[in-house]
Amino acid sequence: MSDKRPAIPARPSAIRPTAVGPAAWAATAKAAWVHLVLGGYSLLVLCPILLVLVNSFKTRAAIFDDPLALPTATTFSVVGYTKVLGQSAVAGMFLNSAIVTGVSMALILLFGAMAAWALTEYEFPGRRWLSLFLAFGIMVPIRLGSVSILQTMVALDLVNTLTALVLVYVAQGLPLAVMILSEFILQVPRELKDAARCDGVGEFEIFFRVVLPLLMPAVATVAVFTMVPIWNDLWFPLILAPGESTQTITLGVQQFIGQFATDWNAVLAALSLAVLPVLLLYALASRQLIRGITAGAVK
Repeated sequence: MSDKRPAIPARPSAIRPTAVGPAAWAATAKAAWVHLVLGGYSLLVLCPILLVLVNSFKTRAAIFDDPLALPTATTFSVVGYTKVLGQSAVAGMFLNSAIVTGVSMALILLFGAMAAWALTEYEFPGRRWLSLFLAFGIMVPIRLGSVSILQTMVALDLVNTLTALVLVYVAQGLPLAVMILSEFILQVPRELKDAARCDGVGEFEIFFRVVLPLLMPAVATVAVFTMVPIWNDLWFPLILAPGESTQTITLGVQQFIGQFATDWNAVLAALSLAVLPVLLLYALASRQLIRGITAGAVK
C-alpha cells in the first residue's frame, strides 16, 4: 500500500495589499485639511498668550529690540514679577476677581439650572414668553444699559462694592446658562424622572439627585463660558467698582500703564498671572467641556 498522500497546495506567502480607492484618498485629504485648519487656528489663538508669557521674562530693552525672540542669559529678567508680587494691592485684586468670579459662577449655575428645569419640566402661563425674554437677553449686550445700571447701583448705594459686580454678572450670564442647560435637561429620559416620582421622591430631590448629576458636562461648559468674560471684564469694574479696595486684577493692571511711561515688564507679568486661573479651569474641566459641546452631535 502506498504511503503517498495527495499534495496540499501551498498557501500564498503574503496577502496582496488592496488598492486604495479614490474615496479613501478623499477621506484622508479631508481629515488632513481639517487638522491643518484646526492646528492653524490653535496656533493663532495661542501665539498672543505665548508672546505675553515670553516677553514677561525679558528686560524692557529686549522687549522692544526683538519681541519675538526667546529670553537669553543676557535678556532674562523677572523684574516684572518682582514688582507685581511685591505689591500687596495685587493680592487683593486677585482676591476680588476670585470672589466676584466664583460667586457669580455659583449663582449662575444654580439659578440657571433651576430656571432651566422649571422651563422644560412644568407647564405654566407665560412660560413661552419667559423663554423669549431670556433669548432676548442673549441677543442684546448688557453694556447698552450701563447708564441705567450705574443709576440703579447709585440709588442702592452699591457703587464700589463687589455686590454690584456680582449682580451684573449674574444677570449677564443667566440667559445663556438657561438656554444651554435647557437643551441638556430635555435629553434626560422622562422615564428616569417618572420612576423617581413613583418611588415618592420629591421634585427638589429629583432635580438635585437625579437630574443635576447628569448635567455635569453642561455645567462645565457653562462654567467655562461664564468665567472667561467675567474674569477678563474691564468695563463694569471700571464704572461700578473703581475704588482701590474693590479693583479686580484686570482693572488693576491699568495702574502700570501711565500717560507718559508704561512699565511693560509689570504689565506683561500681571497679564501672565491673570491668565493662569482661566487656563487652570480649562485644564480641570476640559474633558467635561468637550463632552458638553459635542453632546447630541452624534445620534
